[in-house]
Amino acid sequence: MTILVAYVPRPEGQAALEKGIELAKERNEFLIVVNATPGGTGEDPSRADAQDVERVEQLISVSGIQSEFKQFVRGKNAVEELEEMVRAHHVSMLVIGLRKRSAVGKLIMGSMAQEILMTIPCPILAVKAD
Repeated sequence: MTILVAYVPRPEGQAALEKGIELAKERNEFLIVVNATPGGTGEDPSRADAQDVERVEQLISVSGIQSEFKQFVRGKNAVEELEEMVRAHHVSMLVIGLRKRSAVGKLIMGSMAQEILMTIPCPILAVKAD
């Protein structure tokens, strides 16, 4: 079985990563950390840069668990990528990070977490950043 972490280079992504590592150790499961963005010409704050990718790969490599980091920038949104990963890798749990948003922020920008919760066909653990 596999623990899947949806990673973004922000405090909520770090919280999800830390919880994913903890769960993979406790349950003796494989860990896959995914950073997925649709790409395009604009700057995307959800895309991990090379320095962040290196830091995450180092963190999971020293954790003592079997793991891998995957980054997708190929036109699909994060929910599509996560759904594909869940179906392909016998995922026992998806771990996502949450951040506090105002009601207006949710209305204007939508909620990626809500879309994940409604779409992904496996148990999902949502963790908050400190």
